[in-house]
Amino acid sequence: MRISDRAHKIEPFYVMEMAKAASALGQAVAGSDRPMIYLNIGEPDFTAPELVRSAAERAIRDGTTQYTQATGLPALRERISHWYRERFALNVPASRIVVTAGASAALQLACLALIEAGDEVLMPDPSYPCNRHFVSAADGTAVLLPTTAAERFQLSADKVQQAWRDGKTRGVLLASPSNPTGTSIHPDELRRIHALVAGKGGVTLVDEIYLGLSYDDRYGHSALTIDDNIISINSFSKYFSMTGWRLGWLVVPAALVPVIERLAQNFFICPSTVAQYAALACFEPASIAEYERRRAEFKARRDYFVPALNQLGLTVPVFPDGAFYAWADCSAACARLGIKDSWDFAFEVMQRAHVALTPGRDFGSAQTARFVRMSSASSMAQLQGAVARLKALLA
Repeated sequence: MRISDRAHKIEPFYVMEMAKAASALGQAVAGSDRPMIYLNIGEPDFTAPELVRSAAERAIRDGTTQYTQATGLPALRERISHWYRERFALNVPASRIVVTAGASAALQLACLALIEAGDEVLMPDPSYPCNRHFVSAADGTAVLLPTTAAERFQLSADKVQQAWRDGKTRGVLLASPSNPTGTSIHPDELRRIHALVAGKGGVTLVDEIYLGLSYDDRYGHSALTIDDNIISINSFSKYFSMTGWRLGWLVVPAALVPVIERLAQNFFICPSTVAQYAALACFEPASIAEYERRRAEFKARRDYFVPALNQLGLTVPVFPDGAFYAWADCSAACARLGIKDSWDFAFEVMQRAHVALTPGRDFGSAQTARFVRMSSASSMAQLQGAVARLKALLA
């Protein structure tokens, strides 16, 4: 069977390939004195709160399961608008919010609406791998620009200026806080980047799916505070603990809404109706209080886990200000164990310590062979157990 060139360009999602290997070994050691500890997937160990689950049950029981508008339930768009106003003092009209089948659908719709064949989109290296594949799926080219710890592994206006090619570059796709580093772009730098991009007639897309999980007052501000023309991608998966429900949203300029709606009608019809009715309950005061309690727990886990890794020589060069990841340099550990790079290190740790990590190769090519990504979304007990096993292995 002939496979399209587009499909051939999409590399395997090594995060999930690693997850399959970890799951297979995990089943083999289940019930042993050292079951697998999973720090490889960016998924909160919390599930949707009781009010959200009850709302889903009620929607099914009442039969409110038919198609919604392609842009989402009007009531949900209004709730999201209210959340921006309450949480960030932002006036984001519900009419500019499009509910989508996860942030993945939001990214795909934005790329299909804005990218022509051959357009280049600038992104930081490292960055979340699927984001560059959404660009490729729209027949664009993701141009990854190497970043450093001094830059918080984020793009700078200077690097965007240097890499910009008139007639070729379409814009930038950023993430704040970022997967895999957990770092955010300083608002002043983001303002400079957007001014540069806008001045060249380009587009600024910002993946903000970890926006609610910020732990530093210097960051944690939506990019929408800078300009209404910035396109923001968000999700119910992380802060709202609804990973498997596949629900997200886009905030776009008013002129882009009918374009996104037309694409959504054709490609997705609408997001999951049950998930949308459930998500209405995310914004109830009791749910928000629970989410904030969980955010404090994620911060406590980070505050334990990152210093512990540094003590082991798995250095995290930039202390993450958001999300739930540690981007750790394992090169010294590789030298100690006599192995080549983070890919081999991840398998060594998985097989010998029964701790599943994610090697850096998914996230780019600039020094990613030195790094592993570890998720601190697991319980404190799991994190402490992982640190003890890593310490024993590296000793």
